[in-house]
Amino acid sequence: MSVTRETVLARLAGLAGPDGATPLPASGALSEIIIHNGKVYFSIGVDPARAQAMEGLRRQAEEAVKGIPGVAGATVSLTAEAPKGGAAKAPSPGAQGGPAIQGAGAGRSGQGRALPGVRHIIAVASGKGGVGKSTTACNLALALKALGLRVGVLDADIYGPSMPKLFALKGRPRLKTGRVLEPLDGYGVAVMSIGFLVDEETPMIWRGPMVISAITQMLREVDWGELDVLVVDMPPGTGDAQLTMAQQVPLSGAVIVSTPQDLALLDARRGVAMFQKVDVPILGIVENMSYFVCPNCGTRHDIFAHGGARHEAERVGVPFLGEVPLTMEIREKADAGMPVQVVDPDGIHARTYREIADKVWRQLATGVAGKPAPRIVIE
Repeated sequence: MSVTRETVLARLAGLAGPDGATPLPASGALSEIIIHNGKVYFSIGVDPARAQAMEGLRRQAEEAVKGIPGVAGATVSLTAEAPKGGAAKAPSPGAQGGPAIQGAGAGRSGQGRALPGVRHIIAVASGKGGVGKSTTACNLALALKALGLRVGVLDADIYGPSMPKLFALKGRPRLKTGRVLEPLDGYGVAVMSIGFLVDEETPMIWRGPMVISAITQMLREVDWGELDVLVVDMPPGTGDAQLTMAQQVPLSGAVIVSTPQDLALLDARRGVAMFQKVDVPILGIVENMSYFVCPNCGTRHDIFAHGGARHEAERVGVPFLGEVPLTMEIREKADAGMPVQVVDPDGIHARTYREIADKVWRQLATGVAGKPAPRIVIE
């Protein structure tokens, strides 16, 4: 029996929406309903201040849809979006034309609640793809571990998960209790990726609600244990995934990765501005593929120009974390699932990542980047 949108809406009609009276399908709070391989995905827009109170509605909606014949599973998430036709609650002044950001205010309740046992969550992001963000995130996590910290990595790049290859990990996570998964171990780092759950050649043809649900599940339904730092490898750009992370957890900060040329810096600038807009501290900018030294003659070549990320960091007033060269070694080791931080910990490239990690950790440890997450309402 095929599952249709109409069948789902009919089942949800028996539930009252966030106002406690209007049937959920008529409340204006439902997102688009996505049905894929018998699984149903959608979200319910609620006032961020009532997120905890609405958890019961989320569970009821999920169980109701799971009871439909032919449904293989259902994932329902809460989003801090104003209901359709409704007004956003208490928007910040001057936030016209984009997300209205409410003050961090008291506590981190609702969708911005912390992950149990995780002290700091940092996002590694880039404005565009192809700048080496995932390789940087992998080696940054391992460099933080080399500092004696307990570290995990969440691969939030749903459309292009790289962590299974970078950490040379295969297989599926073990189900511990209920829906809670155990992350895989990569050189002593706890790793979770959508790449462990789907075939590596399967294209992720997912829309926004499915991406949000997947990221939420990998955040909340994984036994991360006790971690000093959870490094989140973000997808490139400034879209749903970035806003979801800002809503779901109190990010301690973001690391922006860019190459030196103007084209990449334009996108990196957007990434910095996006995180600043949602009140996430910028831990700094990394200039990746900063320069190339010929292995034969020793001549240095600035293939993508040089120093652009440093100048950009100075211009916008954020820390510059360091320069990572363009080398065959980093590329070859990454492709083989043997990061330079592991196979050559005393080499110059591993030292570069450790210096970056040290700068990041000093900010986290001293509380410089410890702002609480904002609450976001999309108007």
